[in-house]
Amino acid sequence: MSQDAVNGLQCRGRVLTVDTMNPNVKRVEYAVRGPIVQRATQLEKELREGVKKPFTEVIKANIGDAHAMGQKPITFFRQVLALCSYPDLLEDNKFPEDAKKRARRILEACGGHSIGAYSASQGIECIRKDVALYIERRDGGIPSNPDNIYLSTGASDAIVTVLKLLVCGEGCDRTGVMISIPQYPLYSAALADLGAVQISYYLNEDKCWSLDVKELRRALDAARPHCNPRVLCIINPGNPTGQVQSRQCIEDVIRFAKEEHLFLMADEVYQDNVYAEGCKFHSFKKVLFEMGPEYSSTVEMASFHSTSKCYIGECGFRGGYV
Repeated sequence: MSQDAVNGLQCRGRVLTVDTMNPNVKRVEYAVRGPIVQRATQLEKELREGVKKPFTEVIKANIGDAHAMGQKPITFFRQVLALCSYPDLLEDNKFPEDAKKRARRILEACGGHSIGAYSASQGIECIRKDVALYIERRDGGIPSNPDNIYLSTGASDAIVTVLKLLVCGEGCDRTGVMISIPQYPLYSAALADLGAVQISYYLNEDKCWSLDVKELRRALDAARPHCNPRVLCIINPGNPTGQVQSRQCIEDVIRFAKEEHLFLMADEVYQDNVYAEGCKFHSFKKVLFEMGPEYSSTVEMASFHSTSKCYIGECGFRGGYV
C-alpha cells in the first residue's frame, strides 16, 4: 500500500493534461509559428554552431517581421519612446525638441506623468485623437471620432476581442464567420478557440487572388444550414496574397454585407504596403461613407490597423487600434 493510501489520500492524476485541456484550444493551429518555423529555427542554430549545410542562411518568410528582416527603426519614434520611458532624458540636449515636445504631451496625458500608469480602457485620449486625425487625413476629410477608437496591443488582439463580442449561440445557431482562403491564420485559430463556425470563401488565384462576390454568396449559402452567419472578415491588402482590392470590389462587398446583414471586419494593416503599378488602397470606412447614408447608417463595421507593418514595422512593441 502506498504512503498516500496509508495517510487516507487518494492517488489522483494531474488536473491539466492534453486529454483534459480545453478541446477548443487543441483545435487551434497557427501555421506561421508551427513545425516549419521550428525547423527553420533549429537550422539557424546549427549554422551558428558551425554545422555544414548546402546553404549559409535561413530566410524566414512566414511572418511580416520587418525589423528582423533588416528594416531600420524610425529614429523619431524611438526617441519619443526613450523619452517617455525615462523622462530624465528630457533634460538631455542630445534629443531634438520635436521629440521632447511629443513625449511631454504623451506624459501629461498619463497618470502621474508616467507611461507605467494604467490608462483608460480605450487607451490614452491624446493618442486616440491623433489616430482620429490620421484617419481623417487618410480618408479625405471624412470625420473620425476618437471616442469610437480603441487602442490595442497590436491589431491581432483587437481582432480577437471583436470576434469575442460577436460569437454566440449553440448548435445550428452558432455564429458563423466568413474568412478568406488563403488567410492569415490568426482568424482560423481564433475561431477554433472561440468555438465559432469557420465559413471559408476562396480567393481567385488566376485573377491575382481577387475576391468575387459570387464566391461569397456560394460560401454563405453552403453554411446557412449548419450555423448563423453573422460576420464577414476582409483582409485588404491581402495577407498573405498581397492583393489590393479595387474600389468597385469594396463597394460590392459592402452591398453584400448590407443585403445579408453581416458585420464587416476590415483588416487593413498592410494599407501602406502597396507596390504594384496601378494599385491604390481604399479604406473600407472611406468607401462606406462615400456610398451614402443608405449604407453608412446601416452597415456595421470595425477596421483595424497596426504599428507592426508599413513603414513603422515595430512588431515587438505591440501597437494597434480598432
